[in-house]
Amino acid sequence: MQFGTRSGNPEKSRSQCVIVGVYENNKFSDSASALDKASKGFIKKVLSRGDMKGKAGQTLMLHDVPNITSPRVLIVGLGNIETTDGPKFLLIAKSMITALNSSSATSALCCLLEARAGKESYGWKSRRLVEQSTSGVYTYTEMRGKPPEDIHTIESIDLLVDAAHSKEVKKAIKEGSAISAGVDTAKDLGNTPPNICTPTYLANQAKKLAKKYSSVTTKILEEKDMEKLGMGSFLSVSRGSVQPGKMIIIEHKGAKNKKAAPHVMVGKGITFDTGGISLKPPATMYEMTYDMCGAATVFGAMQAVAELALPINVVCVIAAAENMPSGDASRPGDIVTSMSGQTIEILNTDAEGRLVLCDALTYVEKFKPATVIDVATLTGAVVMALGAHPAGLYANDDTLADNINAAGEITRDRVWRMPLWEEYQPQLNSAFADMANVGGREAGSVTAACFLARFTKKYCWAHLDIAGIAYKAAGSAKGATGRPVTLLTQYMIDRAQEPS
Repeated sequence: MQFGTRSGNPEKSRSQCVIVGVYENNKFSDSASALDKASKGFIKKVLSRGDMKGKAGQTLMLHDVPNITSPRVLIVGLGNIETTDGPKFLLIAKSMITALNSSSATSALCCLLEARAGKESYGWKSRRLVEQSTSGVYTYTEMRGKPPEDIHTIESIDLLVDAAHSKEVKKAIKEGSAISAGVDTAKDLGNTPPNICTPTYLANQAKKLAKKYSSVTTKILEEKDMEKLGMGSFLSVSRGSVQPGKMIIIEHKGAKNKKAAPHVMVGKGITFDTGGISLKPPATMYEMTYDMCGAATVFGAMQAVAELALPINVVCVIAAAENMPSGDASRPGDIVTSMSGQTIEILNTDAEGRLVLCDALTYVEKFKPATVIDVATLTGAVVMALGAHPAGLYANDDTLADNINAAGEITRDRVWRMPLWEEYQPQLNSAFADMANVGGREAGSVTAACFLARFTKKYCWAHLDIAGIAYKAAGSAKGATGRPVTLLTQYMIDRAQEPS
């Protein structure tokens, strides 16, 4: 889908649909008033019948409105003019694209930048319209034997904007388009079934990314390379599968100083998680195709960073493996040595994400990073704690945590900071090793983060537990969500705007 800007009179637009907003109590936006005036009160007459009351998210499609060039006029409810804010604008944008996608229109002129959204800027509203529109038309049909014939394609949406805000809106469209493409990539990777999306598949996708962008290079560590580096923790997970594990390193060198300290993203890429010998219950095991969504989102964010050519150095490390039971799989009770030299007693082979991440987090020390953020569908405990709205945030640095939280508030891809207190560390004590890989039933997400914290003491680090937000397991919305690509990319945009 292409996005652009347009100025002029909406009533004369040759788009297949003109989208205007109406507040509660029939208070018209400027564009809605222009259309009503051109149609000699037709729109006001229709609304007076009560089918549309202007509540936030309501929609009404009109056809062949008198004296309006476009064959369709989509009216979108904007809510109470005094209380409209950012979250309501998101609802308005989602409702708009749902209604537009239900029509057969392939192009549209959107006049919703006129809508109030609290203190949010034209640029903020423009990005949200781009992101919500792209998300609203996303489908995954790669695995269909015969592609659906009834998929409707919206080819272009132009945003009506005046000259004073044109530059701001065009910049926002560029950012929103790049981020949306990254989100779609993350969704595609997450939705690709595990018999296809193996660690090798992820490595090949990373190689393709490097061919597409001149700023990007890719390096793949094979199991023999990891063995030389002493990544015994990672290899304890991949050993049970016939699919070889991969450590995938993607670098974007956008800063003028190519040696400037990079910002690093680390993604958990368990392409399927049976639980290993600690086998998961079968009823919902299919959901574990999404256990690589951490890897998918850092990959999508890296794509957006490269597309935007951000003037910073960014490194993306994906710890990709498959966790399977076999005669060579790790057993509960095994003790392994991580790259850091710390030993780990594996009490539960289903707590494997932290075992691959800890070696990846030790590996990234070589980059002398400015910041490190790892992203993982790490624990079911975080779902119990926070549900499906924010990601769980843990950090060993307050400034880093504040910056991530700020990016989440801007994008509405939000986080909630959780404790990372020393009081939790004794739960990981082991009688025979430096630590155990699980800390009991209490505070499962916290102790998982405390485990990772033992490998991140040499740099500013944050951990995002995205088990509750990365995918929807059932229903019509089933599939990967692409979160938190928008948050991660916004974080990198913010870092690019800081003084060097």
